[in-house]
Amino acid sequence: MLMMSRREGETILIGDDIEIVVAHIGRSRVKVGIRAPRHVAVVAQEVKLVREENVAAAAVEPSDKVLTSFIKKFQPTRSSSSFSAR
Repeated sequence: MLMMSRREGETILIGDDIEIVVAHIGRSRVKVGIRAPRHVAVVAQEVKLVREENVAAAAVEPSDKVLTSFIKKFQPTRSSSSFSAR
């Protein structure tokens, strides 16, 4: 990993296509701007991790046994006694 010190307004170049600008330096945060070609995906790491977890969760198919017991839980039951109209 390359570590660099930059001041607000200074830029880092990655290759010929990607430019990182230090936009603002606050007390506990640094805002960076990123200019990159449209075909290069630029996302925060936590966004990527959540997306991967969601894709993995959507791919899991519940077993027939679990699904059957879930459906039975919500089916109406018939009682043995019935009411008669008078």
